[in-house]
Amino acid sequence: MNWKIKSGRRKETKEIKFNRSDGGFFSLHSVIVALLKQRGFDTEEEIENFIFPDYEKNISDPFLFVGMKKVMKRLRRAKKKKEKILISGDYDADGITATLVLREALDAIGLKTFIYIPHKENDGYGMKKEVLKKFAEKGVRLVFTVDCGVSNKSEVDFAKKMGMDVIVTDHHHIPPELPRALVIINPKLKDSSDRSVENLAGVGVAFKLAQAIYKTFLPEKMGQLKWLLDLVAIGTVADMVPLIGENRILVKYGLLVLSKTRRIGLQELFKTGRIFIDENNIPDTQKISFQIAPRINSASRMSHAEDALKLLSESNRVLARTMSLELENQNSRRQKETTQVSAEAEVIVKKSFLDKKFIFIAKEHFPIGTVGLVAGKIANKFNKPTAILKKGEVESKGSFRSIPQINIINLIEKTGDLLEAYGGHSQAAGITIKNNNLKKFYEKLNHLIEKELEGKNLSQEIEIDQELKIEDIDMRLVADLKKMEPFGQGNKEPVFAMKNLLIEDLKWVGNGEKHLKLFLRSANTDNPNILEAIGFNLSEKFSKLKVGNEIDVVFNLSKDDWNGNEKIQMKIIDLRLREE
Repeated sequence: MNWKIKSGRRKETKEIKFNRSDGGFFSLHSVIVALLKQRGFDTEEEIENFIFPDYEKNISDPFLFVGMKKVMKRLRRAKKKKEKILISGDYDADGITATLVLREALDAIGLKTFIYIPHKENDGYGMKKEVLKKFAEKGVRLVFTVDCGVSNKSEVDFAKKMGMDVIVTDHHHIPPELPRALVIINPKLKDSSDRSVENLAGVGVAFKLAQAIYKTFLPEKMGQLKWLLDLVAIGTVADMVPLIGENRILVKYGLLVLSKTRRIGLQELFKTGRIFIDENNIPDTQKISFQIAPRINSASRMSHAEDALKLLSESNRVLARTMSLELENQNSRRQKETTQVSAEAEVIVKKSFLDKKFIFIAKEHFPIGTVGLVAGKIANKFNKPTAILKKGEVESKGSFRSIPQINIINLIEKTGDLLEAYGGHSQAAGITIKNNNLKKFYEKLNHLIEKELEGKNLSQEIEIDQELKIEDIDMRLVADLKKMEPFGQGNKEPVFAMKNLLIEDLKWVGNGEKHLKLFLRSANTDNPNILEAIGFNLSEKFSKLKVGNEIDVVFNLSKDDWNGNEKIQMKIIDLRLREE
């Protein structure tokens, strides 16, 4: 891989001291100041607001959304007439948490709600006319969509014919023609909100609605809203939206709420999954991305998303325990299935797509629940936009994952005449397509991708934020790095490089000795410090390393608390032997 260093050490950058309310001060390491300046925080005020975000001061007014007042007016009417309300959500972690956030807010003001979450394989994404008809017959006169709806033009028209008002709350790409809903709350509508919320996930949009509901109907209980932030953090991180602006604040505080969540279902999920989260172990975004979200998503991938919805809603500990064990089983099956399908897809890629810019695979036996995961693995491995579809008798459904150089939803939109349905983001999308259009679609999209990539460098790079010296690394730097969290899209964990290191010792560790453990010191200074580095699943790649080698290393930096012993640990991303 190519190493690309964004800038040098920036010797002119100095630490910053912040005055505290108790009269003391707090200083921020010069390396962290340099990192933040790289990321566009130019003034001390901007840096302070980023490091110390204030929920009370920095969360925006939900009524900045155009149409929010109209939503509250419609809810007043619903309360007065005691109307039944349908919440139509999505089947992923973002959609499930968004559905619960809105339901709990509506429950708090005494409104009766029904929930509809589609079956991933049988129903597909978004609202369905037959479902709307069923709930209209039950007396529902108001429908909210969460994490979906902005592309459901015909379904919204159908709902209106059935005598129902539809309020769309969504965050997905804006299609060429919007549905004729009563109100659309979507931060991607240019006139709908300020810039701090333009990257909200579906659950973030639902939370803005909950804010407005509490401000309008329960202003004396606004403080209770914070207890929804555990759900907001899960959905936001799971949907991989940028953790900047308001998302950063919602997730930062949401992780604290998650550490002391009142939700019995989450508590049992942590126990069965051996996820160590409590008031003394505040989670980071990695725990959501790799432990919590996959378990929630496994419900829709292996059975029905309602399984996860019920678990997160459950107040009976015995029932929650049973549900969490079932979800754990589903997640294990999902892992095995993903591994099998990914291996098969890799064989197809090596046979047919190595010389192509776009990978497109549709198979009858591919499980719909894992196509998105497989697409992600293949796109990452081969560094190409990838589509993996389950081919049905008449139509196919599937998922896309892209590379940074390609905004996949924009290109899919240009092929919309060949599709039954589509939606998504710049790096991830989904489609439904008739089988007789598959060849035309591939040819058209492949042409668009080739044109977009013409003249662009596609070699894989590791972007390095800062090059450090061994004397830069101490516990203070590691502690100040924590203040940049939560890390994620838009605020990635800093990547460092260090050169001229000597391998003092090395070990192969873990099950099957798959991991590389190094003990390193400076090769060209008298600095006595020994740094410990771990390279997960790197033993095969660097099997020829030996004590005495001089290397350059790219790494993340963190604190290791194993067995109560605090120490600095470098997490190896890549390394190179220095030329003799």
